[in-house]
Amino acid sequence: MIAQEPGFFVVHKDPGLDFHDCDGRPGLCTLVRDRLGRRVFPVHRLDKATSGLLLLAESREWAGVLAGLFRERAVSKYYVALSDMAPHKKQGLIQGDMIRSRRGSWMLARTMERPARTRFLSWSVRPGLRLFVLKPMTGRTHQLRVAMKSLGAPVLGDVLYHPIVPEWPDRMYLHAHTLRFSLDGKDFAYACPPKSGVMFLEDATRSALEALGPLDALAWPRSAGSFSRM
Repeated sequence: MIAQEPGFFVVHKDPGLDFHDCDGRPGLCTLVRDRLGRRVFPVHRLDKATSGLLLLAESREWAGVLAGLFRERAVSKYYVALSDMAPHKKQGLIQGDMIRSRRGSWMLARTMERPARTRFLSWSVRPGLRLFVLKPMTGRTHQLRVAMKSLGAPVLGDVLYHPIVPEWPDRMYLHAHTLRFSLDGKDFAYACPPKSGVMFLEDATRSALEALGPLDALAWPRSAGSFSRM
């Protein structure tokens, strides 16, 4: 549990944890319900392999209010990711329509009818490892994972979008780090650094993250260009 507010809870989801019960194993909602002794209601979701911050509402009414903020794009979300491959660009805007590919994956098209948009910044952590801060401007299935793939730097450990490597990482290195929004005239902001993953927790990565400071206070370039790719 990260925070408890009137109407909702902020929790941390571990990588590999399903949102709902699956194959006889309790999911996130069940685990939180059992801990709190009360039912909770989902507001938004993370992929099973992604870790990080999630909002859970204490009632259907609160779930509707908070889900409305996400629909209106009134919630600022910041993710961190690691890749072992060099991107085509070090910062910018990735945009394009997302279309179905094979094996349940998606791909970024050159068309712009209903584009997914993601802003990103990146820094070298050490040779062979790069840190990304991702700010989704829209909310599509696998949006950030596809954006990273389109950059030529898929998320390390992503079994759908990263080429197979001899020694596969211990997790997918994508983490929902920061949430920020306003409700009824009050500002809410929550941040939680990654809690697992050998490469997230190694000294070089932790030092790089700490040096950035609050992700919602980063100075994003006024015009960082855009990138779209089939």
